[in-house]
Amino acid sequence: MSDYYEVLGVDRDASQDQIKKAYRKLARELHPDVAGPDAEDRFKDVGRAYEVLSNPEKRRSYDMGHDPSAPGGGMNGGGGFGFQDIFETFFGGGQTQRGPIPRSRRGQDALVRLDIDLSEAAFGVRRDIQVDTAVVCGTCSGSCCRPGTSPRTCDVCNGRGTVQRVARSFLGQVMTTAPCAACQGFGTTIPEPCAECSGEGRVRSRRTVSVEVPAGVETGNRIKLTSQGEVGPAGGPAGDLYFEIRERKHETFLRRGDDLHCTLEVPMTAAALGTVIELETLDGPESVDLRPGTQPDQVITLKNLGVGHLHGGGRGDINVHVEVQVPTSLSEEQAELLRQLAVLRGEERPEGRVAAAHPGVFSRLREKLTGR
Repeated sequence: MSDYYEVLGVDRDASQDQIKKAYRKLARELHPDVAGPDAEDRFKDVGRAYEVLSNPEKRRSYDMGHDPSAPGGGMNGGGGFGFQDIFETFFGGGQTQRGPIPRSRRGQDALVRLDIDLSEAAFGVRRDIQVDTAVVCGTCSGSCCRPGTSPRTCDVCNGRGTVQRVARSFLGQVMTTAPCAACQGFGTTIPEPCAECSGEGRVRSRRTVSVEVPAGVETGNRIKLTSQGEVGPAGGPAGDLYFEIRERKHETFLRRGDDLHCTLEVPMTAAALGTVIELETLDGPESVDLRPGTQPDQVITLKNLGVGHLHGGGRGDINVHVEVQVPTSLSEEQAELLRQLAVLRGEERPEGRVAAAHPGVFSRLREKLTGR
């Protein structure tokens, strides 16, 4: 039976930290990929010694003269090669990456909110927007290295990005593959990182991006600019940049799809006699013709003066909702004139007429309750 303490070069009263430190040092020095095939037997001995001495129960048994790593010596209880390693080896749960991991990777997508006015949504607009994103480092051009230097092949894994380890288990001798801890699986190391980007190959920067907002967009729509997002690590390809539309409220018009709605308040005399009122639209002043006898809640439509259609030509309409204002206070002279009018119309004793509720009543009630 080998003296495991002597194999690791530690005293018999060595602590677990000292045993682990000694094992890691020897494992790096004696790994077959580093020291060559001649060191394979010593590498296995070091692994077997660590498997025993890193486990308190096995170490206690070993100190009493029994070698737990010998055939029939017992199952692995912790410190060395365990059930997880065995599962990974035989059932494919371990590292499947072949070769080194690329240091350069695609960057993340970026999302920016874009506030626009109703007129910009109706006709479309081109905007220049400043965005803060990651860009390629101007000092190292994405190499991650100080100018004049370059990545160095990892001394531990020889550029493969992975290392193999051999250990004993109740199934016998098995081998697993894991990412190299020295280079994090990249296969290369950066001995002299770029001071500007700290070895990232990218830096944060503010830049101006031009975005074309098409007519017909509305709140929640997103505009995608391909490869205009975050540059990836080591100068990797940029992700995409998205602009999410937020449409500001308009002081006059309420938008429903591509149609616009507004309310026109007129006195009852104007509704009865008719008149022409000028309305300021997105296209400029337009005349709204109220014919004599215009009724409350009547809708006057101005064709093709709404929002442009997002997917095709044409535009929506403007719907003018007429609200007739009934006076709440009259002078004696005004009241007398209305009484004379009522006599002339045979309405001096109006009885009224009960009819079914107009759908507009419920729509107005819903708007008041929901605010929409």
